[in-house]
Amino acid sequence: MNGILRRCQWLFLATLVLGLTLPPQLRAGPAGEIAVGAVYPLSGALASTAKLSRDGIEFAVDIINTRHDLALPLARSEGLPNLGGAKIRVVFGDTQGSPEIGRAETERLITGEKVVAVVGAYQSAVTATASMAAERLNVPFLNPDSTSPTLIQRGFEWFFRATPDDDIMSKNFFDFLKDLETKKGVKVRTVALVCENTLWGVDVCKFERKYAKDYGYEVVAEMLYPARSTDLSSEVQRLKAARPDVVFMASYISDAILYTQTMQKLDFNTQAILAMDAGHVDPAFLKTVGRSGNYIFSREVFSADLGQRKSLVRVVNEMFKKRTGYDLEGTSARAFTAMFVLADAINRAASAEPAAIRKALRETYLSSDKIIMPWGGVRFDPATGQNVLGRGIIVQIQDLKYWTVWPWHLASRDVIWPMPAWRQRR
Repeated sequence: MNGILRRCQWLFLATLVLGLTLPPQLRAGPAGEIAVGAVYPLSGALASTAKLSRDGIEFAVDIINTRHDLALPLARSEGLPNLGGAKIRVVFGDTQGSPEIGRAETERLITGEKVVAVVGAYQSAVTATASMAAERLNVPFLNPDSTSPTLIQRGFEWFFRATPDDDIMSKNFFDFLKDLETKKGVKVRTVALVCENTLWGVDVCKFERKYAKDYGYEVVAEMLYPARSTDLSSEVQRLKAARPDVVFMASYISDAILYTQTMQKLDFNTQAILAMDAGHVDPAFLKTVGRSGNYIFSREVFSADLGQRKSLVRVVNEMFKKRTGYDLEGTSARAFTAMFVLADAINRAASAEPAAIRKALRETYLSSDKIIMPWGGVRFDPATGQNVLGRGIIVQIQDLKYWTVWPWHLASRDVIWPMPAWRQRR
């Protein structure tokens, strides 16, 4: 009896010592798991877009937690080797597209679910408030997808962004137009700017206006319209009256669909539409508008046809499509990549302590051959948290698919310019 009692006492002491030496985040959850938060608009108008992010994150976690013969960080091991093979567990929070709810959900994940870091939140306005909560609570916030330049101008110490921002992407559009003039003799003189009126759209219009002036184009119309509008007839009539050579657009999914349908209905024609990603590359866009979406250009950070030049992209996309039924695109690919960036940092930190993870994120360097994105890699500016190696591409919808058309050395199809008028389309 005394021997049994001594063994029980020894087990109790051993358990107590182990509990005291483990980081609090590990003590709070199931053994061998690292909890990471992810905040996205899982319900509401952007639920279909948030599903793309969730699919990308969950696919990445599956690769990290199991063993795969891929040239991605941690793919060839099971879990995080520097933490004894601990597995990543993602806890999702639903922002509902609201900055206030996004902040509250981030706080809940950190204080209630004991997550060691947070990724999210797609919309720039929501990312702004969600990352404020993480900053106040001293937990790393890794943003895969919000592109407002203001997000890296706040002096935050716990904020990191992997994607290039709208300043870079706006400049890319005008570089593209100048390259078109050089290569194909395309003449563009006038442009119209059409942007939804939240933080993201306002910033896009600001930078497009700046670069239009710098590159010598006349802005003949500029419209900040209410996000999630139900009628855009007056806006399209204004475009018809302005007669721009090119229309620049920044719209989320419901507005992108409604603009396309209204342009066709009112027979508005222009040489080209250059969209700032978001709604115009959401899979729901082409599913809804069909062939009416052909010939639209969009800036992008990823396209599945990059697999023609990079085998890692092809293999990963095939795996993803088998899992989800659709190709990787910009939203899912950025979320997928961000999860590898975060897991790599946690593993190098060999700790679940947020401060150690922040230090590892600041020291991150992933070369271009370790990611699926067409970037130079991932390295964060120590002052702003911005990935300084990010860059964009431009895709065009042809035959109901997105094809890389610029820069020329990455192009898989030639540009179709100008867009055929509605009455000339089959």
